[in-house]
Amino acid sequence: MRNSSIPGTRGRVRPLTLLGDPVLHAPCEDVTDFGPELATLVEDLFATMYAAQGVGLAANQIGEPLRVFVYDCPDDEDVRHLGHVVNPRLVEADGLVLRGPEGCLSLPGLEAGTERHDHAVVEGFTMTGEPVRVQGTGWFARCLQHECDHVEGRVYVDHLTGWRKRRVLRQAAKAPWGR
Repeated sequence: MRNSSIPGTRGRVRPLTLLGDPVLHAPCEDVTDFGPELATLVEDLFATMYAAQGVGLAANQIGEPLRVFVYDCPDDEDVRHLGHVVNPRLVEADGLVLRGPEGCLSLPGLEAGTERHDHAVVEGFTMTGEPVRVQGTGWFARCLQHECDHVEGRVYVDHLTGWRKRRVLRQAAKAPWGR
């Protein structure tokens, strides 16, 4: 039995956009229509994220160049954070900078040590246009920064340098999905 109160249960699993697709490397457009199409997109994002066993997913990762992302991610104290942000803006990223393993559903099976702040604050709107402010620490802060990068046209590989970047790009080129 499907429970319509659980995000994604009414959504459709969509194909993931993979590294190299131009939609991942260009800033996304602001959402201006907060109608039923946006609600459907959010549901599809949740359904796709859960099907791919991710903790966050941005709209451009399913080929939609819009500033929207969803998340279902624990923080370092194992507190679950569940929601979505439309037209997100990363307004704070501070605290310690930690290098930790980071992966991406658009680079399936790959990960690299990526530096991120351990505190982040994102402001935006819900799918009905209500203002929202989301604050995260630890792993959830990493997730928020990662998803905000996506809507700006960046992937975690863009934060890497030297051998870490070369290794991930080499692995991506050899991956079955690589270009």
